[in-house]
Amino acid sequence: MGGTDQIIVFVDLPGGELDETGRGLLSYGSRLAGILDSHWTAVTPTAPEGEHLASFGAYGVPAITCVAGGENALDTPAHLGRLLVQLATETVAKIIVLPHNDLGATLAPVIAATIGAGILTEVVTARRHGEGLRLSRQALGGRVAETKEWDGSRPLVITVPTRSLSQVLMPTVRPSSPFLTVWHPVALPANAAATVTERIPPDPQTVDLTEAEVIFSAGKGCDQATFDQLKELCRLLNVSFGVTRPVYDLGWTGFERMVGQTGRTVTPRLYLALGISGSMHHVGGIKDSRRIISINSDAKAPIFANSDEGFVADLKEVLPSLLERVKAAVGGAQ
Repeated sequence: MGGTDQIIVFVDLPGGELDETGRGLLSYGSRLAGILDSHWTAVTPTAPEGEHLASFGAYGVPAITCVAGGENALDTPAHLGRLLVQLATETVAKIIVLPHNDLGATLAPVIAATIGAGILTEVVTARRHGEGLRLSRQALGGRVAETKEWDGSRPLVITVPTRSLSQVLMPTVRPSSPFLTVWHPVALPANAAATVTERIPPDPQTVDLTEAEVIFSAGKGCDQATFDQLKELCRLLNVSFGVTRPVYDLGWTGFERMVGQTGRTVTPRLYLALGISGSMHHVGGIKDSRRIISINSDAKAPIFANSDEGFVADLKEVLPSLLERVKAAVGGAQ
């Protein structure tokens, strides 16, 4: 590829903020542009402001393209896909990078099919190969691994698993002052079949655990009292709660709250394991969590070897104290 070829990295800015996935995508885009000696652009549905705009510069983003009306299109992926197709066509984009989440996995085939691009999902590594790339992917929990080569003769759409995105700022990245532009697409026919009238954020107490951002889980080290305290803590902090198989077997909650290989395999930003010993079946269901913190009274519990941080403590002392502090912070029980 030559230095003028375009790489587009789509960052959705949930809530108008640059989150961990967004920072990981910027780091990925910077590395990919360096590999191919290519120009690249971050595409957003809203214009980043303040510290979030400065964060783009920290990752060496040379340009940011804000899609006019893009925020409204986030709820209609088919429409957003058509907008990105239009942008990719106008800019003669060679590579379109998307996160491998619900939105990215929906957009990727739409874009690839429309512009006649190659597509490879869940890409974990990319290396220079001739005028193109050698790409490796893993799917189905790592049970499928394959390597593909892209010669650069036609556009390429790739998705990157959020669990493999790194926010680390590479020492080779030079900070930049991104050039921000607002791109106005050609008006597309309105979608008469559906109209977004309201956006309702997910309720952490009822959301599927596979989609939860933060999970506090109870193991057999919890008794009925500490389990009830944990549920109240989750309610006050507005986070999701889960359980291990032994707790589910006690009938304290439904199967949809069970975490592990025989329940839900989860990938939250934070997983707090309370009184969980750490069987291989449970660890197998949480290993892709961004950060794991555990509390257990047994200093030899296997969960500690699989945790980023671990604390040896009695839940009967920790939970009441933690609950009291949280209640004080939020103004009492709600």
